[in-house]
Amino acid sequence: MPAPDSTRTAHSGNSLTAPDRREFLGSFLTALLFWRHRGRRLAGIDVERIHHGRARRRYLLIHGNEQTARQVLTLHLVQAHGSAVLVRNRTRNVPFQGGELDPNRMFSREGAERNLRSLNPGWSDAEVLSGLVILDRDRHQFLNAVWPAKGDALIAVHNNSGGYSVRDETEVSNRVALKDETNPHEFCLCTDPADFDLLAKGPYNVVLQNRARGADDGSLSRYAARAGFRYVNIEAGLGKLEKQRAMLDWVDGALPRSGE
Repeated sequence: MPAPDSTRTAHSGNSLTAPDRREFLGSFLTALLFWRHRGRRLAGIDVERIHHGRARRRYLLIHGNEQTARQVLTLHLVQAHGSAVLVRNRTRNVPFQGGELDPNRMFSREGAERNLRSLNPGWSDAEVLSGLVILDRDRHQFLNAVWPAKGDALIAVHNNSGGYSVRDETEVSNRVALKDETNPHEFCLCTDPADFDLLAKGPYNVVLQNRARGADDGSLSRYAARAGFRYVNIEAGLGKLEKQRAMLDWVDGALPRSGE
């Protein structure tokens, strides 16, 4: 299992060495040759898709205001092979039927209803029902775009900027490995027990939610647990770019891919 990358800041503040220049030029040429950007709408949400190479691994940025995670994922796809979906909106919530929707609260009817009522207190019951009918009809568009290949995983990246941390997830998780308790805002959440076993051997906090307790909040992790596909969320504090890059590099290398 690869160790976390501790070399990224070795030349911070200094001019690039010859190996650094070659790596930079190689990454730049890779981006020119292999990246594919396409904009589209999924379940009424504007997204950007980035492809690199032929690998079938899927990545996701679902909250548009989490800019560190956006940078991390964009940088990762310069070298890693796979396909990423990034929400284009620059706020957490997206426009929806004249109101707002948290795009990570639309993957169950129960969670979506709670979210629509919370974000749109002026909506009538009929307006909420209309929104739910639209989501029931269209959420498959988003799910089809991020659904991982058989035997592979969907890796999502998130940022937190308030009090949210791994401690908020321990009570509703099935298994917990606190490997870095001094940094509770940096952790991984996964839905597959085998993935948990792998990630728990590493240096980062990790929780398993394959049968999460509590009310269904409509999140993609809850949906993945029900549907039975492998999902991993890499959570880090807003602004912790290098830390989240190291986490994503390590997790991506540690998890088996389709066909392995």
